[in-house]
Amino acid sequence: MVILMKRKKSKKETKAEEKETEEKDIEKGTKKDIKAVLEENKIIVWDDYENVYEPGYYGKIMDGYLELAFVEALLLLKRGRIKVFEGKKELDFKKLFEKACALDRRLPERYRVYEELRERGLLVRTGFKFGCDFRVYDRGVQLRKGPKSQKEHTKWIVFAVPEDYTCSFQELSRAVRLAHNIRAKMLWAIVDNENDITYYQVTRHKP
Repeated sequence: MVILMKRKKSKKETKAEEKETEEKDIEKGTKKDIKAVLEENKIIVWDDYENVYEPGYYGKIMDGYLELAFVEALLLLKRGRIKVFEGKKELDFKKLFEKACALDRRLPERYRVYEELRERGLLVRTGFKFGCDFRVYDRGVQLRKGPKSQKEHTKWIVFAVPEDYTCSFQELSRAVRLAHNIRAKMLWAIVDNENDITYYQVTRHKP
């Protein structure tokens, strides 16, 4: 069963939401010039990384540093939360985006979907170890270890693809099974040529 959940925003709406988000960051005192460094295919924050990780749970805290995925670093750079350097050279959004695209041909769709989900106020984490693009939690969820309530579990797993994407029934079945195994819903986020997104939810039904 496929349920169409169509959501298209005008450029005016998107810019208004971005401005609102930036204003909230300023009010919370989270808009800082924190230095991040491009190292091969990772973005690393060495100092003051707690203020990048929260609010919003961006990146993954390692042993003494924070590791950001490209989509996370791009959004934080766009919002003025971090500055990104390659060696001594500072990278603007366009240059970092180009470098990310050179390493990941699906980066444009991934970033567009990541940004849109964040604009909705949802908590978004990368989903590479689960075989998907993103794990998405409901609004207001706080990440923590140990037993979790139903609301604190992943609500959706998301695959970001262009509008001309095709897949086999076997691939679709594996994606649905993955979502079912972690008690989540599966969404395909289809990005069209105008950068608008249509979400399809695919559910599993037994005869």
